[in-house]
Amino acid sequence: MLPIAVGADDAAIELKELLVTWLREKGYSVKDYSHDNEEHHDYPDIAYAVANAIRDNRHQRGILICGTGIGMSIVANKVPGIRAAQCHDTYSAQRARKSNDAQIMTMGARVIGPELAKSIVDAWLSSEFEGGRSSPKVERIAWYEKSFDKHRPHQQEKQK
Repeated sequence: MLPIAVGADDAAIELKELLVTWLREKGYSVKDYSHDNEEHHDYPDIAYAVANAIRDNRHQRGILICGTGIGMSIVANKVPGIRAAQCHDTYSAQRARKSNDAQIMTMGARVIGPELAKSIVDAWLSSEFEGGRSSPKVERIAWYEKSFDKHRPHQQEKQK
C-alpha cells in the first residue's frame, strides 16, 4: 500500500504528531506534508498539497487535521477527483469510505481528543468502498464535477 498522506496546520500539529507516531507503530507508512514550511502551516496550502498528491496517485488515502476539520475539507474538495469527508465519529468515518469512497478524511484537533481521533482513523482505514447502491451516486458526483470543466477558463485554455 502507498504511504498515507498526512497534513496539519498550526492548530493541529500536536494531534498530527501523535497520530503519525501511532500509525507508524501500527505498521503504516506515512508521508507528512505539514513540514514543507517550518515557520507556518497554512491549512489551504497543506490540504491542496495532500489532495493533489492523492489525485496524482502518490497516495491512496490522506488525513488532514486543522482546528475543526472544516477548512481542510473545503480546500481538499476543490481538487478535481477528490472526495474529502469531515469525520467526527467512527460511524461517519466508516460511511465516508463505504458509501462515499472518500480518499481523504478531515478532523478537528480542537473538537476531537486523541483517543477518539485514533478510533476515527482506525475506523476509516479499516473500511473499504462497498460499491453496490453507492456506485452510481459516486459516479454522479464525478459527472457533476466534470460538467463544470467547460465553464472554467483555465480548463479551456489547457484544452486548446
